[in-house]
Amino acid sequence: MSITAERKTALIKEHAHKSGDTGSPEVQVAILTERINNLTDHFKTHTKDNHSRRGLLKMVSQRRSLLDYVKKKDEPRYRTLIEKLGIRR
Repeated sequence: MSITAERKTALIKEHAHKSGDTGSPEVQVAILTERINNLTDHFKTHTKDNHSRRGLLKMVSQRRSLLDYVKKKDEPRYRTLIEKLGIRR
């Protein structure tokens, strides 16, 4: 259910603005999106796992808050981020 260290490093490298950038909203949203996608696949086989579902809802809410922040600060940056990650809305 969690992502591997190699995958996380690749996501950070792909979405970072500069080297060592792990805290920018783009990086955080990319990592959350990866974790959300993994959990979504998990629920296809484990439909009654309600404890993990609660964690999924918290992650979705956190990602939504970060996306709202990016949209408020810089609209084009928000558009490119959701297009790059394939997030609708």
